[in-house]
Amino acid sequence: MAYLSRLLLVLGLVVPMVLGQALPLKSSSRWILDANNQRVKLRCVNWAGHMETHIPEGLHRQSVEYIAGWIRRNNFNCVRLTYSTDHALDPARRVSDAFAAAGQAAGVSPGAMSGLYAAVVQHNPFVANATTRDVFGAVVDTLWANGVMTVLDNHVSRASWCCNLTDGNGWWDSGFGYNSWNSRFFNTQSWLAGLQAMAAWSQGHRGVVAMSLRNEIREFLLQGINGRADWYNYVKQAGDLVHRTHPDVLVLVGGTQSTTDLTHVRSKMLDTSGWAGKHVWEMHAYSFTVTFPDPFASCDAVQAEYGLFAGFVLEQGKPYTGPLVLSEFGVGMTGGSERGLVPKDSRYLACITAYMQNNDADWAVWAIQGSYYVRDGNVDADEGWGLLDHEWRDWRNQAFPGMLGSMWTVNQGP
Repeated sequence: MAYLSRLLLVLGLVVPMVLGQALPLKSSSRWILDANNQRVKLRCVNWAGHMETHIPEGLHRQSVEYIAGWIRRNNFNCVRLTYSTDHALDPARRVSDAFAAAGQAAGVSPGAMSGLYAAVVQHNPFVANATTRDVFGAVVDTLWANGVMTVLDNHVSRASWCCNLTDGNGWWDSGFGYNSWNSRFFNTQSWLAGLQAMAAWSQGHRGVVAMSLRNEIREFLLQGINGRADWYNYVKQAGDLVHRTHPDVLVLVGGTQSTTDLTHVRSKMLDTSGWAGKHVWEMHAYSFTVTFPDPFASCDAVQAEYGLFAGFVLEQGKPYTGPLVLSEFGVGMTGGSERGLVPKDSRYLACITAYMQNNDADWAVWAIQGSYYVRDGNVDADEGWGLLDHEWRDWRNQAFPGMLGSMWTVNQGP
């Protein structure tokens, strides 16, 4: 049956199918549905592509085909694929040139970058003649061929690691209360142009089913004190633009305070009429997230905070009701006494997992990458939070998937 569906899809005779769901996806009340009105629960893994090399991480360790196959074999049905506005507006840059420029930006020797690039080509020979956008296309299309959908996430403006209040990527430069620490790279018009460019490009790549407008929007100093008017203004502009350009994709919107705070939509709903039937909320939560403090080691208190700041949008019949994707959560995978986790992360993960199981909401764990080409000036830097080991071969912590319990399954529906 699976072979027949793929054959018919190639011939253009059926609605595109992924894991039994007909595309395009849509939103209805608090649910994501397929074209046949069946519930789709996004079970995603984040894959970083927003760093200085302008391509998704890990291709110096494994082929695109190997990584996509691993994702599918381990029961994920989507990837939240991050990119920078720098990449969105520079699609024709050759990968070899991008690696050379990344070395200069990160203070890494040309020899080290050449070695990384050679390893990428060894595992992925097509890269030798590819642009950075070609690589994104290969990743999206190979995921799709494995039955894995893609959510494109505009992670940063300037290609770099994220996030803090002085990295210049946090708030629109044309917004109220400009300060260079938080906004010097976040050019509003470039951001909109980048979203439009990626939406237009995605029309040629069926696996892209959703676009997240911006990762971890965050105020600093005077920003946001005008009733978060800039958030309402620019998010609406972006959502309208993405939907006009690519009407099939879902539009993901996060709140402020690094995608943790949607409280303002309780009293004033965002105007999502420009992408009706495509709207989805998102939130982030880690053990260190300041919006969700846990001073008394009380899961009940933390879960109340999740609901107060973001989870309330799942309540049906409200102006703000919509699907909610926990689009970033995660833990350090090794070195602790509790199945590899340190006690604080173990307690946090059990708590957020219980919250997600109770609400049966969509999710994207941070992150697949076991290592980076370059991070903070370190070549082939290890990622202790990575699902994959340093060589991108298999689970860094074999116990981790079991820790997510019934988050893997669909337990509720419209």
